[in-house]
Amino acid sequence: MIRLWTVRLLPLLALVLLELGLRLAGFGYSTGFFLKKEINHRDVLIENGKFGFRFFPPELARSPAPLVLTAQKPERTYRIFLLGESAALGDPEPAFGFGRWLEAMLNERFPGTRFEVVCTAMTAINSHSILPIARDCARQAGDLWVIYMGNNEFVGPFGTGALFGPRLSNLSLIRLSLALKSLRVGQMLDSLRQHLSPASRRPTAWGGMKMFLESEIAPDDPQKERVYQNFQRNLEDILRVAERARVKVVLSTVAANLRDCAPFASRHRTRLTDSELSQWNQFYDQGFGAERASDFAKAAAYFAQAAKVDDSFADLPFQLGRCELALTNARGPKAARYFTGARDSDALPFRADSRLNQIIQAAASRHQDGGVSFVDSATALAAQSPSGILGHELLLEHVHLNFEGNYLLARTMADQIASLLPPAIAKEKHGEWVSFEDCARRLAVTDWDRRRVYDTILRRELEPPFINQLNHSQEVARWQATLAALRTNLTAQAARDARKAYEEALARDPGDFQVHGNYAKFLEDTGHISDALAEWNRVRDLIPFEAAPYYFAAKLLARTGKTNEALADFTQTLEIHPDYAEALDEKAQLLTKMGRPAEAMPLLGKAIRLQPGDARIRIHRADALALLKRRNEALRELEEAIRVQPGQWEARYLLGVELALDGKFREAAEQFNEVTRLNPNHATAQLNLGIALAKLGRIDEAKARFQETLRLDPRNQKAAQYLSSTEAVQKRTATAPK
Repeated sequence: MIRLWTVRLLPLLALVLLELGLRLAGFGYSTGFFLKKEINHRDVLIENGKFGFRFFPPELARSPAPLVLTAQKPERTYRIFLLGESAALGDPEPAFGFGRWLEAMLNERFPGTRFEVVCTAMTAINSHSILPIARDCARQAGDLWVIYMGNNEFVGPFGTGALFGPRLSNLSLIRLSLALKSLRVGQMLDSLRQHLSPASRRPTAWGGMKMFLESEIAPDDPQKERVYQNFQRNLEDILRVAERARVKVVLSTVAANLRDCAPFASRHRTRLTDSELSQWNQFYDQGFGAERASDFAKAAAYFAQAAKVDDSFADLPFQLGRCELALTNARGPKAARYFTGARDSDALPFRADSRLNQIIQAAASRHQDGGVSFVDSATALAAQSPSGILGHELLLEHVHLNFEGNYLLARTMADQIASLLPPAIAKEKHGEWVSFEDCARRLAVTDWDRRRVYDTILRRELEPPFINQLNHSQEVARWQATLAALRTNLTAQAARDARKAYEEALARDPGDFQVHGNYAKFLEDTGHISDALAEWNRVRDLIPFEAAPYYFAAKLLARTGKTNEALADFTQTLEIHPDYAEALDEKAQLLTKMGRPAEAMPLLGKAIRLQPGDARIRIHRADALALLKRRNEALRELEEAIRVQPGQWEARYLLGVELALDGKFREAAEQFNEVTRLNPNHATAQLNLGIALAKLGRIDEAKARFQETLRLDPRNQKAAQYLSSTEAVQKRTATAPK
């Protein structure tokens, strides 16, 4: 019997020994959300940059935002954990996420207690990832959790697209796979599986929402039901974790842009016959034509006819909602129902739909005796919108809140949290909730921050899937107008006021590394490079484990000619974060400028593997190749840059110059023509296009380009000389014998 048990234990013993051996060898990664560190002689917890490795392939893995949490909660501190995805994080700028506004409000209203809002939200995760985060938060002496999640259930890990790994819909299998990957043995097997798997269509680098273009799901797809079931079970388990930890929970519905965010993709219902589709197209096209003519009543009638044939095509209810608003200009429920239906039918479901919000509300009701409170944020925010339907007045695009939206969401949460505070804290209540303006001053929100956020959103709007939306051109025009108006506010006096705002915020909280970072960016934008460098050094002192402050400091050092110091900081950046593509690229550029292109080449090669769609890295590789006198390879790299990013005018310009040097004027003219289309104010491209056209004998076209060059750059002598030459050619041609 003893021998039998020994034989049975041998495989387990071998597994244990292998696990220990892998750990001792340093293989694999920690799977917890928090890591223990010591900063300035304090024991703290920081985010685990590799937390996402269990849920994403390494090349696509998302990381938490930087955080520093005292390992031992100080006295008279009320600790709140915020759980969710990018909307909870405050994308695209976590320094202004609603958790930051909430923390400022609570600290202002209850001055006798230090409120600490710890944001554990991450981009691209969903409830499968949030459950283990909740388990880690349960060990960290939290007093209350705020849960704001639901946007990524279909597109996140183990959603319907299977973009991040094998398609698993069974929750037991999902959890088993995650449990295995918490072991180094499981991580080794997963790494081996990925290495041996044939090349797939999975992206090799993070590409944002455009990665999901081929992951559409029809509104009546049966896979959706499994997603809802998994979300419900994960949410139930998160709430049970909170109950066992005796932590109160504020559980919220998720707000989405309904009025100004058209569906990202539309799919017809399955089993639609050819004749039905033909009939539907006829009604829809007629409705579209009537809408363009501003005959909204007729358009609505045609769209309603189309809906009788098939109402699942998401763009259809969106059109009906727009017609209803145009006809009534009121807060009627009919338009709201249409816009809600459009969101719920979206074939690229990046927004939490009605069913997910219903699951959230039902879960809160079931657990109300266990310390769970419900906040219907979606309804509360809609009530603050002019039409009663959420739109761009509170949201940047589909789900991410703007500054005012984050304030209002925090204000909604704050009311509920205040009712849950212990009497000893609640009795110290002081005044009313701080206003938006005062709260913005506390967070040092300036027009330079707004411009940075809005620039990011405009760039996002110019990429898929946003470019496929019905109202894409209107949204782009709106953001362009917003930015143009904002730039007029960036005066010298505004800069002085902004600088004062940052300094006052830092006087209140010198340890706020997010304000320090925003101040550094502002100082760089306004030309105060040495002051910006000092701020990045302060950020580095506060979060020395993060790569970003070293990276930004290195860029400034390179800009001021301190190349050796810049190289040292770039090296430190890459020691902390070896796969930081931007740092690899910047260090390589610096090495190339220093005449060391051979050292730059491997850095650029790795950066391209990490970001294959970034044309600028390929341009920089072409520069290094040219210095190495490998001109043909440099030309191929420029061609590849144009292939991966056709709108990259700089690559086209450089390729045009090289083609012209080779005497290939027709091909050069094609590239310069594209440059002038993409960047009409590029005077040198206009000049070079004129020269290429002149070489091809297209004198009239060349003359027009030289004139345009002089309009853009009146002192351009070369353009003036070429213009004079073309006019002389035209005269000779006009006077030549026929």
